[in-house]
Amino acid sequence: MQKNHLFEYAVIRIVPKVEREEFLNVGVILYCAKQFFLQTRFCWNEERLGEFCSGLNRQELLQNLGAIQRICEGGSEAGPIGMLDTAARFRWLTATRSTIVQTSKVHPGFCADPGETLARLYDQLVL
Repeated sequence: MQKNHLFEYAVIRIVPKVEREEFLNVGVILYCAKQFFLQTRFCWNEERLGEFCSGLNRQELLQNLGAIQRICEGGSEAGPIGMLDTAARFRWLTATRSTIVQTSKVHPGFCADPGETLARLYDQLVL
């Protein structure tokens, strides 16, 4: 039997008008320290986003989502934040912000396979 490991995740949201607190889930970030795992999964549904927030700069949003991906992967391509350890990168990504791209509060859980858990959460919370 595989051992379960503590993981933490947050949902990536597009918040077109921060003052209205309306959002659309577009991805998930999952961190599991014991498995040295930090990954994100997101989708860009042009039709759904167009109906929800037609006036946003889509190119800028895609760049922001791409930056989240690079920071999860780490390394110099992600800038100074990418050089931090995995835990610090996750905390930076999930810090509270008042911007168009935000994350939910962090939620914990236990899993044997963080990759499978990321896929399951993505299917449940985004699709």
